[in-house]
Amino acid sequence: MKEFVHRGQITKVVFGSGTRRRIPEEVDALGCRRVLVLCTPDQVDQAAGICDLLGAAAAGTFAGAVPHTPVEVTQEAVAHAGTVGADSVLSVGGGSTIGLGKAITARTGLPQLALPTTYAGSEMTPILGETEGGIKTTRRLATVLPRTVVYDVELTRTLPAPVSVVSGINAMAHAVEALYAQDQDPVALLMAGESLDALARSLPLIVRRPDDAEARADALYGAWLAGTCLGTVGMALHHKVCHVLGGAFGLPHAETHTVVLPHVIAYNAPAAREAMSRITRALPGDDPANALFDLAGRLGAPRALRDLGMPESGIERAAGLVVRDGYWNPRPVDRSAVRAFLTRAWAGETP
Repeated sequence: MKEFVHRGQITKVVFGSGTRRRIPEEVDALGCRRVLVLCTPDQVDQAAGICDLLGAAAAGTFAGAVPHTPVEVTQEAVAHAGTVGADSVLSVGGGSTIGLGKAITARTGLPQLALPTTYAGSEMTPILGETEGGIKTTRRLATVLPRTVVYDVELTRTLPAPVSVVSGINAMAHAVEALYAQDQDPVALLMAGESLDALARSLPLIVRRPDDAEARADALYGAWLAGTCLGTVGMALHHKVCHVLGGAFGLPHAETHTVVLPHVIAYNAPAAREAMSRITRALPGDDPANALFDLAGRLGAPRALRDLGMPESGIERAAGLVVRDGYWNPRPVDRSAVRAFLTRAWAGETP
């Protein structure tokens, strides 16, 4: 007999093509009248388009979102929200922008809506990761979940193929960890497997035909599933490693996930046989770690931490931070083990 606890999501999801045009309706359904639109400096034009859709309900734009959600940026955004009298925030972008929206919600209680433009999946999780003093800490807070998420496939069709690949493998990392999570449940297992299937078949097509609407829809569907299953179960070693590397060295988020994931899969494989079997169904090969490593190579993704700007001298420090207040993991973790696979990941060696 199965025994499990399943946590249902409270987020409304609107999925399709052209769905951003429904944003004024979704804002109105939440009773919001002064929406602060959040974005990165590179997505000002997209944010302006959403403000045009919102009309009088747009309270303005805060275009300062950056990776790893620095506390000082959040403080600036909270102050700006107060200045413009915002009663809600709408995050337009990927994990950086949605993370900022969560941080604002955590401090103010303002409801968040999200319009994802990447495959990060943060919009479907109650996980808030923030960086201060070179240390990234994470919390699970149900209150930071966006109230409504609008997925518009049209917005992803211009996402450059290299960005799409690393963002998609980032999403695959969410699904992989859901397969061996301590608090896994049948729904999360089904979503995680379906997510891996969708991303494994869509990412190669996107590299060949970046404007392929069906492949884009498949990838966004897989990303939604990956974020959702991660939002209902816990994280393990992979996410701990990536949070440490991002906070300590300022490494790019999706690229770091892409480099690290095959090495953590290889490390956890002996203790997570069923999970490995499911990964192999999506990524056929002799072993799932090398199958993913090879896929990343074929798709032109980075496979070495040194190529992302991590100094070799940082390996020892990173290993210490990973084992400090570490997450549960299916295989026990010690500093020497982390140092060993980080050394391989730094050099771009096979898992």
